[in-house]
Amino acid sequence: MSVILVDGESIQVDKEGYLKELGDWNERVAEVIASTEGIQLSDNHWEIIRLLQKFHEEFEHSPAMRILVKYVKQNLGDDKGNSIYLLQLFPGSPAKIAAKVAGLPRPTNCL
Repeated sequence: MSVILVDGESIQVDKEGYLKELGDWNERVAEVIASTEGIQLSDNHWEIIRLLQKFHEEFEHSPAMRILVKYVKQNLGDDKGNSIYLLQLFPGSPAKIAAKVAGLPRPTNCL
């Protein structure tokens, strides 16, 4: 088991950096996780993070990329609901990295 330090507090994460307890999440935790991914959070990041949390609350899981793109498109429009936009915000694997920053479980269908 691993930990991240957030303002002097140890937060438990799994070997991939996902929170062990979803209740440990707050905005400061998100900033620390994002920084470990080389991301500085902007308003556009927060918009996706909040949307992911809404998705998780509604469907009780984290979406894989295709579902995430569709959900973003439905809620934020075509200009943000595409994989290129999400890759710019969360390079590499947007669904996995955004879920991690949002304090959610790893999407099950992401490589």
